[in-house]
Amino acid sequence: MNNANTLQDLVQIARDGVEFYTEAGKEVKDVTLKATFARMAEAKRDLIASLSTKLVASGEDVPTSGTAVGKLRQMYADVRASISSNEEKIYVGQLEETEDRLVEHYESAIKEVKDPLVLAMLQAHMTRVRACHAEMRGLKQRLAA
Repeated sequence: MNNANTLQDLVQIARDGVEFYTEAGKEVKDVTLKATFARMAEAKRDLIASLSTKLVASGEDVPTSGTAVGKLRQMYADVRASISSNEEKIYVGQLEETEDRLVEHYESAIKEVKDPLVLAMLQAHMTRVRACHAEMRGLKQRLAA
């Protein structure tokens, strides 16, 4: 897979996160969760902006939508939350899995990318990608307790 395809995939997966966090933020009632979801969506927007800048500089197209997998996960969470007595727990659990997916693809991208400038950019964002994942995992564990 070339650098452009790798970056485009990451943009799409990050867009999944933006869309899902934004939708979940509209659905939950807890103001702390709303704020967390908004902050997480913003982290994904920042990542998209950075990756998009590199794609544009390389003359490549920037994806404008997420993935089918991301859309299905969001729909699944919406259905489960609508029949659950604890919609926050459902959304957090599914969002944590969305973070899992981003981390997994991000780590693969770091292993695959050969361009040292692209690699440096990916590594610079990895701390925040992992921090978002860790925060959602912790939130999921707290809600499960």
